[in-house]
Amino acid sequence: MKYIAEGLGTFFLVAVVVGSGIMAENLSNGNNAVALLGNTIATGAILFVIIKMFANISGAHFNPIVSFVFLLRKEIDNRDFILYLFMQFLAGITAVFTVHYIFEVEHIFQISTNVRGEVPLLVSEIIATFGLLTTILFIREHDASSVAIGVALFITAGYWFTSSTSFANPAVTIARVFTDTFTGIAPISVKFFLIGQLLGSLLAYFNFKIFSNNK
Repeated sequence: MKYIAEGLGTFFLVAVVVGSGIMAENLSNGNNAVALLGNTIATGAILFVIIKMFANISGAHFNPIVSFVFLLRKEIDNRDFILYLFMQFLAGITAVFTVHYIFEVEHIFQISTNVRGEVPLLVSEIIATFGLLTTILFIREHDASSVAIGVALFITAGYWFTSSTSFANPAVTIARVFTDTFTGIAPISVKFFLIGQLLGSLLAYFNFKIFSNNK
């Protein structure tokens, strides 16, 4: 059941990110700030809900980078890690196609043309991913029941204080390649997101380890 939970949670996360982006773009009359605000609120809200729903079943990762750090911490094994990643990526891409269908987007299969940047974007994703993982690890250590609200609030803030809008999630990053709507990401930008996410996760892992060893 934990693999299904990871798939369902990731599906809802990507569906909300992409779907709210389409809705916000349709209703904002070209005002990108308003569109981003709508996208932000919806994303923060669904993160709180899905973490509360599935935390006791799968750990509520919905993110290959979170699963990677939990693998490094030996809290999941290699089999769980591989199956979590499979479900996360599959569910994310499925969510994009489903959202295109329900919003009657002209082409269900798309490749984004939204080039988002290069090295500054990579640094932004290091910060975003470091912040997300640090939020999870430290709150989980001291107040596990508050992880959901902590993650939701960090990502809500991250949309506005990082130039990358805090993707911090390879499954969401790859899924967003397949939508040429408000939340899309062009393939040429993907490597900067993924490298930043990996580096940010490693920094968060070692940072938490240092704190844990110096209690």
